[in-house]
Amino acid sequence: MRQDGRVTADPGTDPATEPAAVPAPGALGPAPAEVDAALARGGVALPSPLEEAADARLARRGVTLLLKRDDLIHPDLVGNKYRKLRLNLAAALAGGHDTLLTFGGAYSNHLRATAAAGRLLGLRTVGVVRGEELAGRPLNPSLARAAADGMTLDFVDRALYRRKAEPEVAAALAARHGRAYVLPEGGSNAPAVLGCAELGRELRGLADVAVVPCGTGGTLAGLAAGLDGAGRAIGVPVLRGGGFLADDVRALQQAAYGGPRGDWALEARFHHGGYARTTPLLDAFAADFAARHGLVPEPVYVAKALHALVTLAEEGAFPPGTRVAAVITG
Repeated sequence: MRQDGRVTADPGTDPATEPAAVPAPGALGPAPAEVDAALARGGVALPSPLEEAADARLARRGVTLLLKRDDLIHPDLVGNKYRKLRLNLAAALAGGHDTLLTFGGAYSNHLRATAAAGRLLGLRTVGVVRGEELAGRPLNPSLARAAADGMTLDFVDRALYRRKAEPEVAAALAARHGRAYVLPEGGSNAPAVLGCAELGRELRGLADVAVVPCGTGGTLAGLAAGLDGAGRAIGVPVLRGGGFLADDVRALQQAAYGGPRGDWALEARFHHGGYARTTPLLDAFAADFAARHGLVPEPVYVAKALHALVTLAEEGAFPPGTRVAAVITG
């Protein structure tokens, strides 16, 4: 990682990861029809709207701000989660699974979206939640919504959660919850990357740069692949020390495509203290953005990406005439 907190893609990197066995986009049918029909009952808006937002701070630099409203794709599969889940759900059905098991923190949009998808498809869902101490507390709105959609919440201690990928932990979860299609934390895997590539394809020719918040790197990996050199993707990690996501993005592209795809970079200096944390500066920025544009930025992810975008523009990172799209993921 550079001293300024910026991490760039290294096209020559060949991560030492075992490529996942991933169905090709057409291998599950022309458009996983059963999944699409079930999710459509909630209402699906694709391609997601792309809105120009007049902003004097960017206009002074000759830069156009666009808002890619992935938050409007589906009322229950929040933001970019529709794109990440769609091919995973098709794979789960194709494999004869009746249960989805996944992982997340207390404020995970991914848990909430997986629970909603399970309800719409008639699948049982299990959410392994980081923090055993939360079991005895009232559920926050995100977890309450997941539970209302039928998700079984399994609260585990943080040390065990960190070991969730180890075979013995996976075996214990299987013994407790039965056979399941397992989705990783944040839903980021090769099928998710293939699903998120559609986001990049929707922006080709309409945006020169796309800025997206990052928790696990799956959306950035797919966005860059979908742009396929027709634009540049910038990921904004919402975690402290998020430069490590560069390796994860490379590994995800390796698993999905067998190698690197697209032009992308990380801007790792806008975490504002870490995941689900904020600062007075970020709070003031978000309030000002809402007043300017009538859009209240979601605080955990979107506000940080928007703050990065505006700061970069004010620093002169984008040449005059650049069209910069902010991906509103939730």
